[in-house]
Amino acid sequence: MEFIYRENGLQKIANQIIQYSKSKVIAFYAPMGAGKTTLIKALVKELGGTDNVSSPTFGLVNEYALENGELLGYHFDFYRLNDEIEAMDMGLDDYLNTNEWVFMEWPEKIPNLVPQDAQIVKIEIVDEKTRKLILVNNF
Repeated sequence: MEFIYRENGLQKIANQIIQYSKSKVIAFYAPMGAGKTTLIKALVKELGGTDNVSSPTFGLVNEYALENGELLGYHFDFYRLNDEIEAMDMGLDDYLNTNEWVFMEWPEKIPNLVPQDAQIVKIEIVDEKTRKLILVNNF
């Protein structure tokens, strides 16, 4: 499934991802500057999250909650990892074995650890303001 969108259409795209996703684990494949974090921010908002969404580049993982304080999910940025062992050392398995949403930026850094049933989201830069999003089932 493919979508073309601009920033003003992010909430609609976020809703489409939630509607069509076959998994609560979503892996975002896109080049630097394609808007992965911005799209995750829209997803968290669409799911009822109230936290300020930012890239967890240095902390590797952010946790987001619903308005009532319940856990909504986790947001990973694997860009700075050197290998998959680092992801295992931070307890990635534990995060993946919950029933919470898991948003993964730079999953190509941990190819053997991306769950088989993860929803793959590919983002391509069409031009400065336009993106193409492709939903791919990984199973």
